[in-house]
Amino acid sequence: MVYSLRWLNRRAHLGNDCSVTTGHKRFTFLALQVRLKTVSPWGWAVLVMCIAHATWMSWIAIDLHNGLGTFSYDVGLYDQGVWLMSRGHAPFVTLMGRNLLGDHASLILVLLIPLYWIVPSTITLLVVQAIVVAGGAIPMYLLAQRILGNRAMAFCAAFLWLANPALNGGAMENFHPDSFLALFIPLVLFAAFSRKWKLFAVAVLLSLLVKEDVLLLMVPLGLYVAWRFDRRKGLLTALASVVVTALGMFVMMKHLIGVPTRNAWRIPYGGPMGFMKELVTNPLGVGRYLLSEGRAKYLFQMAVPFGGLFLASPWIAAIALPVIASNIASTFWYQHNIQYHYSIIAIAPLLVATLFAISSLGPKWGRVAMATVVSCTLATFLLWGIHPLAMHPRQSLTAGSPFAQAGLEIIKEIPSGAVVSAYDPLTTHLGHRQQIYFFPNPFKALYYGVDDSLEGKPLPEASEVEYVVLPRALGEELLWDWSEVSNQFSEIDSNQYWQLFRRVKP
Repeated sequence: MVYSLRWLNRRAHLGNDCSVTTGHKRFTFLALQVRLKTVSPWGWAVLVMCIAHATWMSWIAIDLHNGLGTFSYDVGLYDQGVWLMSRGHAPFVTLMGRNLLGDHASLILVLLIPLYWIVPSTITLLVVQAIVVAGGAIPMYLLAQRILGNRAMAFCAAFLWLANPALNGGAMENFHPDSFLALFIPLVLFAAFSRKWKLFAVAVLLSLLVKEDVLLLMVPLGLYVAWRFDRRKGLLTALASVVVTALGMFVMMKHLIGVPTRNAWRIPYGGPMGFMKELVTNPLGVGRYLLSEGRAKYLFQMAVPFGGLFLASPWIAAIALPVIASNIASTFWYQHNIQYHYSIIAIAPLLVATLFAISSLGPKWGRVAMATVVSCTLATFLLWGIHPLAMHPRQSLTAGSPFAQAGLEIIKEIPSGAVVSAYDPLTTHLGHRQQIYFFPNPFKALYYGVDDSLEGKPLPEASEVEYVVLPRALGEELLWDWSEVSNQFSEIDSNQYWQLFRRVKP
């Protein structure tokens, strides 16, 4: 294993960036000014790179949102839920028919409530996501500086983070609380390897508030900390992860939606026991399954940006193993695709393992290895990304498209607080109300409720809908759904692309 405790004994000089010094001094503004002056040019370069990345990702997300490229799942539901909490309401999200905190134990969303007092907007979520994803590069830079002992190489480590195709893919996929882990997990790792235990405790707590399945990374991370640094703190981390997850699933989520999880169907062969039985009785079949539907490609795409070097530090890389294994085993295709948010949590351990592998090669070959990894990351950033600089960028309408502008214009006539059923891309612009549905809901249930028992049935709330906004060009199925209830509404406005209807019959 490529790992040594020798580097822990290095005391970084103040000029190596104040944040990595081992002393703790009382805070004063004069002391802050002195510390800022000692930050190296490489440190400032990392900060500039983070700001540029956050700005770029915010611009992409806002342009997509204003081009009607965001949807109820998974932007509108978080926007409505956080807005409801910020106004003192229970976060029962009518876009999906269940409590937001019962869908996932994402208590971290509570921290967004003060922002919604000031700037209540879907754009707030998108910008926060861009900031926390970019912000993860800072603890990665500080940790890389300690591991590699070279600020230029540490800058390259920050670049590896910001240019990783799985990180950018997840960051560009709507909004998800998981994006906070792009900041919190690097903080946990930096604090653990630096033995900054107060910061470690705070970062662990914040990570556990993000989502119930963070357990898959926090337990192995806690065990690693117990093995390498501090047995008590590591075991407490692992135990706390299990306890918080159990409380989140079997107390909070079960109380709010009636079941501890809605995603048991993602485990193949009928669940954990079925999977284990199949593994024993039909290992070849399980092997074929684990290599099917792009799963092998997913492994390849997770490894190539790091040049596979993390394999030289297997015990650190193993921290990410349960997450990657669950993504591969899942029946849910999104989990083994780097363009979705499920891989964000695994990137930091793989990067740290890569840095230790580079460090073990010595100065000369370490520089060669870093240059190779940077080249791999840059190539995959361009080849596999969906951003505007990629070879195959995501195709979507822009904010200036006539279709989007006409849609945003017509919804201005809908009164605030009115009950609305809208064509899905418009729901993320209408979510600040207690009842908002994406059509054909609530006239015909679609992806609504805790399970599929309501699918295709009219909901009791259908009679409460006051306004419906639809595009002129509706698909055949949606057109049929509208024909069933259209006699209850009358058109009050229209343009080249959209129609707005108001209820005239109860």
